[in-house]
Amino acid sequence: MLKPSLNELQKLAKDKHNENKKYFDKLKKKTPKNLDYVMQDLHDAEFRRTDCLECANCCKTTGPLFTSADIERIAKHLKQKPQQFIDQYLRIDEDNDYVLQSVPCTFLDAQNYCMIYEVRPKACREFPHTDRKKFQQISDLTLKNVAICPAAYNIVEEMKKKLPL
Repeated sequence: MLKPSLNELQKLAKDKHNENKKYFDKLKKKTPKNLDYVMQDLHDAEFRRTDCLECANCCKTTGPLFTSADIERIAKHLKQKPQQFIDQYLRIDEDNDYVLQSVPCTFLDAQNYCMIYEVRPKACREFPHTDRKKFQQISDLTLKNVAICPAAYNIVEEMKKKLPL
């Protein structure tokens, strides 16, 4: 069972947005030396009790960006030429990045399984990016992700308790 539920998540994230933004602004100015270790521990603990297959909200509501390496790897897996893959599944967004033509993700099945899991994009493998080195540098992304991912929400809430600023 996911806590918070997806129904509650958007409201909770919205209610906490200003508090989280202030926290992350302080974090950038005064980054604790042990931040990456704390974040890795919080991330690991959360994902020991979180089953992404119960949710898959990231796959249903957002699309990853696809690097050239992602495109090559996935196209090969699908026995397509990279340009065929691009034409069939991707578009270029306002930042000039390749992204999915639409969400939910084309490769998400009815049971929330990824049909290209073994070769999925780097952005999907790393989501919600809560175990990234130099975590303080991705606070804008994290603020967005707490509204999408219950696990990211929980990790940020635990982080504020473990690392009060």
